[in-house]
Amino acid sequence: MTNISFEGRTVIVTGAGGGLGRSYALDIAKRGGCVVVNDLGGTVEGASSSNAMADQAIEEIRAAGGRAIANYNSVATAQGAKNIVDAALQAFGRVDALINNAGNMRTAALEESREEDLQSLLGVHLLGSYHMTKAVWPHMKRQGYGRVIFTASSAGMFGNHKQGCYGAAKAGVFGLMNGFAVEGEALGILCNAVMPNAFSRMTDKAQEDMDAEVLQRAAAMLSSVQDAMRPEFTAGLVSYLASEHCTSTHSIYSSCLGRIARVFVGVTAGWQGARELPASAEDIAAHIDQIRDLERGVHVPRSPADEFRIVMSQADTSD
Repeated sequence: MTNISFEGRTVIVTGAGGGLGRSYALDIAKRGGCVVVNDLGGTVEGASSSNAMADQAIEEIRAAGGRAIANYNSVATAQGAKNIVDAALQAFGRVDALINNAGNMRTAALEESREEDLQSLLGVHLLGSYHMTKAVWPHMKRQGYGRVIFTASSAGMFGNHKQGCYGAAKAGVFGLMNGFAVEGEALGILCNAVMPNAFSRMTDKAQEDMDAEVLQRAAAMLSSVQDAMRPEFTAGLVSYLASEHCTSTHSIYSSCLGRIARVFVGVTAGWQGARELPASAEDIAAHIDQIRDLERGVHVPRSPADEFRIVMSQADTSD
């Protein structure tokens, strides 16, 4: 079995003061990596700030013999992101991997949601991932090596009750990963995303806003697998993706109750209409089952051009 080591590597982990981020930071430090533990230390909603969470995490790392520094900047601004990267360079001289983990949680049904909630979620999850990745990019490009991990969510990929705004921010993160993976591959910068499922302050907040019946069903379903919802169950996946042993890029991975799986957006074989005349609404109605059919296979295009290639390679089967 391959031994995953981070000796000589520096990794930035945002939102690393607790929960998933803390588990990532501890695992990478245990493997010899220098870690920048970034955490604003605010509430789950994204308000206020405190140094306590990041300080506690680096104390744990140092007590175990690891190397780490704390950073308290917000990822939601370009200057904050620059400060985080500058701190890594000043302390350790390089940046090899970035784990975009910082996040906040605000839940509400559409009619009760507020624009300020959406803006806050977009600012931390989407803009935060953008600012941080842009800040590390030139350094990774110069050294011809880098690993960037984004944090998506099942709420964004699949949808979830009262999480439309949160899901939109997370789905946007998936879009960033897709685009930057295409840009980075030739530069030696590999980009992937994780879709973690773990108990944390954020899931506690989400549960507060769940309907009692939904919460009861969820509790019953998870009662026998509580341990598998610990953040540590995702740490191994993230450490692999952040390491030099990782060759994957442009992919998203789900960590759910000990099962690790690839998640993808696919396209069915579909129905091929005539290329001389546009399909009518009646044509679509007549072929909707074929359009939606998963049994004949699913393609996973890696770019818009790749989808064109797939369609052009299919037999012209117009009725």
